[in-house]
Amino acid sequence: MSSQTTTMPPQTQDKQPGRETEMHPRPDYEPRYPGSGRLKGKVALITGGDSGIGRAVAVLFAREGADVAIVYLNEGEDAQETKRLVEREGRQCLTIAGDVCEPGFARAAVERTLKQFGRLDVLVNNAAEQHPQRDIQDITPEQLDRTFRTNIFGYFYVTQAALPHLGKGAAIINTTSVTAYRGSPELLDYSATKGAIVAFTRSLAKKLAEQGIRVNGVAPGPIWTPLIPSTFPADKVAKFGADTPLKRPGQPNEVAPSYLFLACEDSSYVTGSVLHPNGGDPTES
Repeated sequence: MSSQTTTMPPQTQDKQPGRETEMHPRPDYEPRYPGSGRLKGKVALITGGDSGIGRAVAVLFAREGADVAIVYLNEGEDAQETKRLVEREGRQCLTIAGDVCEPGFARAAVERTLKQFGRLDVLVNNAAEQHPQRDIQDITPEQLDRTFRTNIFGYFYVTQAALPHLGKGAAIINTTSVTAYRGSPELLDYSATKGAIVAFTRSLAKKLAEQGIRVNGVAPGPIWTPLIPSTFPADKVAKFGADTPLKRPGQPNEVAPSYLFLACEDSSYVTGSVLHPNGGDPTES
């Protein structure tokens, strides 16, 4: 009867992207341990870095010594809070507002990062959106186009812009999802994009191996981020994550260490792989 378990207070937000400032309780982004310099002197660009998993990754990277650029759509208040948190760790944070599904913006975001920091070592493709529909007939051409443009086209555009500036030892980390492995009957287009990201990750890893650039992915399960209350009705939010073996949603700071591992030299012999912080949900890897 885990599907009846209440894991979060019922709540909704009326538009995407969601706002972390409107969530209760707030997602837990705080790193759990002191830094050890694993990203000292590095620069990371994180799309969707204003809140949720992106925020937790930005703060953890900063604690480990990296300067960070975060890309966000229009969640200015969340982005400024992430900037404050990164700077609290003693690192610099560049905030860049715009839409990753536009190739021109993707190029501009990379150029601004290089102008600010002079280098780029880690790219985290993380921006995403999802729009549940009960019937495939209800997925409009406009929704299908938008979901693919944000979730997979944006990964291509930002990667294309960043790649000429990534050298040997650089890392690209793509956010996919547990839905790419187990499916989701009400998130058909979203799940399809996440499956595409897995294939993109594995293919790009083979392409870039000879350049010494590693490409990996992270496939989170149900994580408490602004995407959840901005996507689902209050009664479903209240049960979010209850159907996992751990019977709760994960927190962003439980996912961020996967990105740190893949970004730093700890994973120097890992490429084309996907990590699965998903609360024990069985997947086919």
